[in-house]
Amino acid sequence: MGTFCSVIKFENLQELKRLCHWGPIIALGVIAICSTMAMIDSVLWYWPLHTTGGSVNFIMLINWTVMILYNYFNAMFVGPGFVPLGWKPEISQDTMYLQYCKVCQAYKAPRSHHCRKCNRCVMKMDHHCPWINNCCGYQNHASFTLFLLLAPLGCIHAAFIFVMTMYTQLYHRMKIILRNKTSIESWIEEKAKDRIQYYQLDEVFVFPYDMGSRWRNFKQVFTWSGVPEGDGLEWPVREGCHQYSLTIEQLKQKADKRVRSVRYKVIEDYSGACCPLNKGIKTFFTSPCTEEPRIQLQKGEFILATRGLRYWLYGDKILDDSFIEGVSRIRGWFPRKCVEKCPCDAETDQAPEGEKKNR
Repeated sequence: MGTFCSVIKFENLQELKRLCHWGPIIALGVIAICSTMAMIDSVLWYWPLHTTGGSVNFIMLINWTVMILYNYFNAMFVGPGFVPLGWKPEISQDTMYLQYCKVCQAYKAPRSHHCRKCNRCVMKMDHHCPWINNCCGYQNHASFTLFLLLAPLGCIHAAFIFVMTMYTQLYHRMKIILRNKTSIESWIEEKAKDRIQYYQLDEVFVFPYDMGSRWRNFKQVFTWSGVPEGDGLEWPVREGCHQYSLTIEQLKQKADKRVRSVRYKVIEDYSGACCPLNKGIKTFFTSPCTEEPRIQLQKGEFILATRGLRYWLYGDKILDDSFIEGVSRIRGWFPRKCVEKCPCDAETDQAPEGEKKNR
């Protein structure tokens, strides 16, 4: 409890000046960058926050950061403990066994040494550390050692998150390359299957650019010269398909989207912030990772939603009748909790859950 009180009071406000040094600035900068990037990475990519593993992983990252900073500031501000100025042993005869410090005008207690940086005699001095801009000694030896233990463990956890993120991205990238697709084309193929199943059509969508051989698909991207095959305008297609097989499917999906879109009424104002704090913690941490815009909402407006995530929707703001003809369009992402489905659409239309797009 005494240690906690000393941290709160800093024993002396002059101790705050220890932060104005290259050591603490670099150390705290590295901790802040690594912790922030690991948390953002874990939320957006590896281990979704709504899963049990993702929640445990995120809590552990916060735990590492809190414990590292607690021990770091303890080591810095609590300090090592200094021999009182003018100190001398209770038994005057014991002075014959001690060295005298002319700077502190005191005898050096056993295991204490004078630090030229701190300009004080330090109790049980180990060394002066530039990273905490203070000495390591009697009072902060444990905190400093725990900091040295926890910092690498936290870095290992953060590195694991970074490596797994890159691995999952690489795995996904190679998977679609070997099928001669892009991420958008994979999404178009998924929507084609959904459209056919929804309307129970007697047709099968065949992706036209899959050559049927992983090696031939691989060579469409990677060549010895470093220049991809073709001119980027026309592409070799598999038997039974033609150059416009994919674009025809896109036109069908665009027409289908107008039919299956759902009308919502705005019940809460939304400022258009990327990560709104006032819309709930889940909405804040599941903000779509995309450069697509957010749209401002005002209570009473109407939105035509075309796709969505669990806590977010994407759609067009209905301004007037010209919207139906595609003349006037204001579209983007907005929190799902800001809107409610219109009664007429709630009975007949399906919510845009089938058109989820994660980027």
